[in-house]
Amino acid sequence: MTTAVTTSPSKLSLRAIIGYGAGDAANNLAFTTATMFLLVYYTDVAGIGAAAAGTLLLVVRIFDAFADIFAGRMVDRAYSKRFGKFRPFLLFGSLPLLLLSVATFSVPQIGESGMLLYAYLTYAALGLSYSLVNIPYGSLAGAMTRSAGERAKLASARTVGGMLVGAVLGIFVAPLVTPDRDLQSLFTFMTLGFVVVGFGLYMWTFFTARENVVRDVPKVSMRQSFGILKSNRPLLMLCLSSFVFLTGMLALSTVQLYYLRDVLHALPLYAALSIVQIVVTLALAGVVPSIVRRFGKRNGYIAGGAVMVLGGLIVFLTPPSAVWLAFGGLVLTQVGIALVNMLVWALEADTVEYGEWKTGVRAEGIIYALFSFTRKTGQAVGGALAAYALAIGGYAAGSATQSTSAEWAIRGAAGALPALAALIAVAIIFFYPLTDARHREIVAEIAERREQRGESDPIEPTLSSAAFRADAQNPAAADSPNTTPAQS
Repeated sequence: MTTAVTTSPSKLSLRAIIGYGAGDAANNLAFTTATMFLLVYYTDVAGIGAAAAGTLLLVVRIFDAFADIFAGRMVDRAYSKRFGKFRPFLLFGSLPLLLLSVATFSVPQIGESGMLLYAYLTYAALGLSYSLVNIPYGSLAGAMTRSAGERAKLASARTVGGMLVGAVLGIFVAPLVTPDRDLQSLFTFMTLGFVVVGFGLYMWTFFTARENVVRDVPKVSMRQSFGILKSNRPLLMLCLSSFVFLTGMLALSTVQLYYLRDVLHALPLYAALSIVQIVVTLALAGVVPSIVRRFGKRNGYIAGGAVMVLGGLIVFLTPPSAVWLAFGGLVLTQVGIALVNMLVWALEADTVEYGEWKTGVRAEGIIYALFSFTRKTGQAVGGALAAYALAIGGYAAGSATQSTSAEWAIRGAAGALPALAALIAVAIIFFYPLTDARHREIVAEIAERREQRGESDPIEPTLSSAAFRADAQNPAAADSPNTTPAQS
């Protein structure tokens, strides 16, 4: 038997937590830029029709989803004694990813067919490169710690990192996306700058994050991978809920600029919304560990989805003249999205232990890959539905005013679709079986198995099954200030 790592801190350093968050900031220099601006770039700059662009987004993002499975297998088969299992992908894959982002926003004027072919090839290459960086990055959280409390901190850190990038784009870039501006130069200089900034952020993560959780099998076989997926019911339910939730979230992200610019005629509010997102996300990041301790991750997820439902209905039903009420609806949707996105990564990490408990094999890569696969398909469907809504409504690219049907189509994609998607996602997660209490018991049983085999367990080895049962008889201890991280 080969042991990959032998020690693990029960409490992560602030340096490691911030460094992990820097990685998602780097990810979002490519990902959020594409989700926020790629449809606008294709329709208003490259001159690709909305329906053709919608099909492109659908096809390529579904390809991206399968690329995640490929990346997950690559991750589970890889292992470096010097750098670990996940960090080498950040070291060698980050620069190609950032350069492909530049290429994606540089469609040459070579005729309609030539432009479409170029757009398909560059966006598909970007998606594959993103998978080969993002899958190991996301899997890294489960390898840094088994503690629910520490994982909640990592989930908050990555959400804050991504939010800060989204806020910068919303405050400084979105208000510049007007019909009278040289948008090609804007996107070219922006993506070139992101190459430098993004590579620095990735290296920050590479040098500060460490893989601390022991794995008995550094390289997981294909048979083991699919055995883990088949038996992991919590993962499958989380995947289904995330698919639906991401469909609504990406529909909103794709048309949010259109909604503020063409429906409310208040594009400067994009910057204000981004500032609000910063405040909300930072505030939530500070309280999410407390939410996890007091209410549990599942209940927090449900609450976030409910807030998104309310915000989406306000966005859809509010007349364009009531700008501030509509803006309030957008704020509510962002609150709900931020809370769900913080908790979903901690929930995903918990399913790794569930898979290890069921099969005896720890496989972060394929589990994260399946989770990311379903999220990518949700993103594909959400982005495509938003683009199709524009086409059905008769959106006129570059026009200062849109028809009533186009405005209703934008309102539906920005409000009704996210509300419906969040409602379904909440209904699914309501039946999610892996509660925080059950996860603590599973972690304890894994530690006990290692103890019986005479192996050192990396995280809270004193928390035996007997100790868990004693803790379960005294639930008040879970909220005690002296509670250990695994009991959080």
